[in-house]
Amino acid sequence: MPRQNRVTPFGTLEAVSARGTLMGNRGIMHDVNGVLGAARWQHPHWIACRLAFKGRRRPIMAPRSWTELFFLDEAVAFAAGHRPCAECRREDYRRFLAAWRAARGQPASSKLLATDVDRALHKERVESRTRTQITFQANLPDLPYGTFVAIPPGRDAWVTIETDILRWTHAGYDRSRPMHAVDVEVLTPRSIVEVFRAGYWPMLHPSAGALADHQVC
Repeated sequence: MPRQNRVTPFGTLEAVSARGTLMGNRGIMHDVNGVLGAARWQHPHWIACRLAFKGRRRPIMAPRSWTELFFLDEAVAFAAGHRPCAECRREDYRRFLAAWRAARGQPASSKLLATDVDRALHKERVESRTRTQITFQANLPDLPYGTFVAIPPGRDAWVTIETDILRWTHAGYDRSRPMHAVDVEVLTPRSIVEVFRAGYWPMLHPSAGALADHQVC
């Protein structure tokens, strides 16, 4: 039976069989039986990790160990408020920090700690009182590559890729549409959107490339 550890662009955790291409960590959120409680994080250091690193192996949702989360791809991880891990994704982490500095007009040599980034991101992930995802409005063509938006009807999650948007599912992207001028609800945290503008292109699932090639509408 699938565990409730697959993350959506809305930041919710669902039980599906799809594995995804990245793994995440927000601390221990499950009990000794591997069942999630009410908590959806235990610390503000939300990271996105490689599925394989230095041959390490661990049981999923082991007692008294952090809860493994899974994302379709990096764009989903960013939409949910995660950043690259500084250990297993060192080069991505460095590129991310460089873009973070550039987005804020900070010198490339300026000191920037992961805790500084996490503190800023946590204010943009969830509303402190209701613990619901924080979103904002923007014009669709103004958004950079890799940004997630919610579009009615159905409030599906779509990711931007240059002049098109792709619809997300846990299994991959299944539909494309040409981008047009319309105000949309942006799911990706505002600071991450600015990081994308500064030159960080998030990794997308292979299904995105297939749709871009065939322009399925």
